Amino acid sequence: MSTEVRVPTLGESVTEATVATWFKKPGDAVQADEMLCELETDKVTVEVPAPAAGTLGDIVANEGDTVGVDALLATIEEGEGAKPAKSDKKDAPKDEPKSEAPASGGGDSVDIMVPALGESVSEATVSTWFKKVGDTVAADEMLCELETDKVSVEVPAPSAGTITEILADEGETVAAGAKLGVISASGDAPAPAQKSEAPKSDEAKSSSGKDVEDAPSAKKMMAEAGLKSDDVKGTGRDGRVMKEDVQAAISASKSAASSPAPASAPRAPVSADDEAREERVKMTRLRQTIARRLKEAQNTAAMLTTYNEVDMTEVMALRNEYKDLFFKKHGIKLGFMSFFVKACAHALKEVPEVNAEIDGTDVIYKNYVHMGVAVGTPTGLVVPVVRDADQMSFHGIEAKINELGKRARDGKLSMAEMQGGSFTISNGGVYGSLMSSPILNPPQSGILGMHKIQDRPMVVNGEITIRPMMYLALSYDHRIVDGKGAVTFLVRVKEALEDPRRLLMDL
Repeated sequence: MSTEVRVPTLGESVTEATVATWFKKPGDAVQADEMLCELETDKVTVEVPAPAAGTLGDIVANEGDTVGVDALLATIEEGEGAKPAKSDKKDAPKDEPKSEAPASGGGDSVDIMVPALGESVSEATVSTWFKKVGDTVAADEMLCELETDKVSVEVPAPSAGTITEILADEGETVAAGAKLGVISASGDAPAPAQKSEAPKSDEAKSSSGKDVEDAPSAKKMMAEAGLKSDDVKGTGRDGRVMKEDVQAAISASKSAASSPAPASAPRAPVSADDEAREERVKMTRLRQTIARRLKEAQNTAAMLTTYNEVDMTEVMALRNEYKDLFFKKHGIKLGFMSFFVKACAHALKEVPEVNAEIDGTDVIYKNYVHMGVAVGTPTGLVVPVVRDADQMSFHGIEAKINELGKRARDGKLSMAEMQGGSFTISNGGVYGSLMSSPILNPPQSGILGMHKIQDRPMVVNGEITIRPMMYLALSYDHRIVDGKGAVTFLVRVKEALEDPRRLLMDL
């Protein structure tokens, strides 16, 4: 009996991909969920895992072929002894399926490997080891924590035993699928020669990159641009150069040619006494990514901010009237975020360009609202996404925001939960901010900044009265959003919050 290996779902509006690399060949033994091949789309690379254990049979789509969603890539024959495809019978060694356990470092040893890190994420930093060499561990017990650009990934023990080797120390950068350490059921440590030589050979192999085949589309693009593989930093598996790497290198060379980057200013000298009382700490990968993306947003978008203020009297009165009943029925507190999410979703339908993005010379209008909600965590700001927020109820929005916020603070968010947002809300008011200009979250074209609610004297119907007021700030990409559209959006949000009944009447 054979199992089919098919192209997985590639993402919204992505219908085809190119087969970049096969990690196995016909006749090779594979384990369930072991990576078989890598597909390349316009945006990301997608790894295809084995749907079942067995022996790889026919490969239908070769490297460089373009395949559609759900297309047949290969077959897996049941059992280790299944015969390889006839066409590759001569090439496959007879006893190759016997070496099916690549994760084993010895008779009773199991390798601790870097798990899959998510689409387009090729490396991580070892943040913390919870165990040390010689410690006894149970199966699925957490061994260490890895930190990527966006999320933290916990690595569980693949089996019970004793840790005999740790190959990647805290602070080291490791690639997806790299070896982190070894667990032995007997607790016997491997020979010293194996411990010192294995990492060196792995490092030499990955650093040289001589035996790593670049993606076909990347080769073509490099040839057209007159670039060599050494001129491009690869972010694929084992340093493989991907299509987006070549695009980044071309963009970097163009920007460097047009305006040379200013040299970073050296740090001003400090006295020896002051220096002794300073502490130098390396930026986390998350903080480096935040800094890079914010600077890219300023350099790329024609960013402009427009302001307004909203009288929160009616929203606060409605919330106070129904918060106890809301909690009793839904088991969750009624906050202000659900009102703002609803108001923004309502306004985005009237001003769709704020919910759009620029792709080259095209504008992509999104007929959905995936609302990003900025959340502050101990390690930095992250933006989980509430998908299809325009179709959700108030309690559904509050429940989802609470769930994502807790997972963000615990470092448990997945990459999928932070991708695909079409608009973002940032609430600086919870920290006491009275006014700010938020920076866009690329490739989105708009972000709304909420601020502190403060009692201020206002003129209402010709009389001065005290009202709870909040400043709103909309930062937008002026390349796609005109001033009229931005102001209209803010006014619609203001109207919906000052008279929440408009949301029920779709006005």
